[in-house]
Amino acid sequence: MRLQCRYLTAPLPSRERGGGEGVKWSAPSVFSLKVVPLPTAGFSLLELVVVVALVAILMAVAVSKYLALAVEAERVMMESVLSSLRSAINMKMAEYIVEGRINDVRRLENSNPMDRLSQTPNNYAGELDSTETAGVPSGTWYFDRAERTLVYRAHNVNYFQTALAGPARARFRVRVLFQDRDGDRIFDAAKDRLEGVQLTPLEPYRWLSYE
Repeated sequence: MRLQCRYLTAPLPSRERGGGEGVKWSAPSVFSLKVVPLPTAGFSLLELVVVVALVAILMAVAVSKYLALAVEAERVMMESVLSSLRSAINMKMAEYIVEGRINDVRRLENSNPMDRLSQTPNNYAGELDSTETAGVPSGTWYFDRAERTLVYRAHNVNYFQTALAGPARARFRVRVLFQDRDGDRIFDAAKDRLEGVQLTPLEPYRWLSYE
């Protein structure tokens, strides 16, 4: 809208002073305000196309950023669990050594490392038989009783790479490292030299970055 202003004047009758020439005077000017609406116009086709293009670009950037953060968050959470498990099994090995039960270290071989944690992760499904693993949701840990392996099934499968066939997953197993001096492949503290305990992946894997 716009305001339109007009001046209105109202002359008064002439007055004479002492018979002299009449002197004319008028009242002060008065403003008159009138509201005049301006015509309104919508978006032009070009403006609409520009707005839609900008919104599409912003949405693409937001989705890209979200996916990158989601993949990185899953990778960090997986590696954090592995780090906690490795610390736990090494603490158990140290406990056996301090108590003079070095031969008991071999009990860690092929064991479930989740048993060493005081509290398991929320996404740990427990120990499962081979027939039960098919229904495990993505983003879940479980221990395969038959294979004696700890398994993580990836959620962002398009950004997880492994040579393992089937669902995108990584498998880990607890290994007792020692110098097998008698060649029987069984750790014996009286004959063999203990080198440590490791939670190792059975197949190589890697997370792909989102570009």
